[in-house]
Amino acid sequence: MNRLYHVPLSPFCRKVRLVLAEKRIEVELVEERYWEQDADFLRRNPAGKVPVLRMDGRVMAESQAICEYLDEVIPEPPLLPRKPEDRYEVRRLCAWFDDKFHHEVTANLLYERVNKKITKMGYPESRNVKAGAKAIKYHLDYMHWLLDQRRWLAGDAMSLADFAAAAHISALDYISDVDWNRSPNVKDWYAKIKSRPAFRGLLADQVPGFPPSVQYADLDF
Repeated sequence: MNRLYHVPLSPFCRKVRLVLAEKRIEVELVEERYWEQDADFLRRNPAGKVPVLRMDGRVMAESQAICEYLDEVIPEPPLLPRKPEDRYEVRRLCAWFDDKFHHEVTANLLYERVNKKITKMGYPESRNVKAGAKAIKYHLDYMHWLLDQRRWLAGDAMSLADFAAAAHISALDYISDVDWNRSPNVKDWYAKIKSRPAFRGLLADQVPGFPPSVQYADLDF
């Protein structure tokens, strides 16, 4: 059985889960308390991070590398375009969300509100939460601008860029940190991707001590 070591609200784990589900790859989900630096887990990934995927006799880490590997070994449905310039745009946006959005928004909202409590690392820093609440407006506006020109974030076809963005957005929606009134374009985009069968597993997530927002699992939010 394929096995994914993950944390439910981790956007990097969620991106891999979306790709696995879209490719219809069955996988056992194993929650990993990575912050405890367990010796067995460190043997699987010396970097001490999730996600870690065990599949086909190999152990793989780093969400982007995992997702691109999955798209190469199981090419249908494709999540990376064939043209080099189109692949560049997908990879650029994946990096945007996994680096810039993660640093400016996810780390300041999700990690402050949820991860600190789970890992017993103290209380949320209000300055960081305010910075994240301010930064997400800029990112939603950027997404609105992209979607004003394209059907999906990176072009006319859904791609890994959409899954990368949706992984972060869905985790923040779980804790009610997305203003869905700010952009009809972004709301429509999220409604489309949220309605895909691949999203069902994410919408069923429940984190003890942190109930999901009322609209989290609602497809007609």
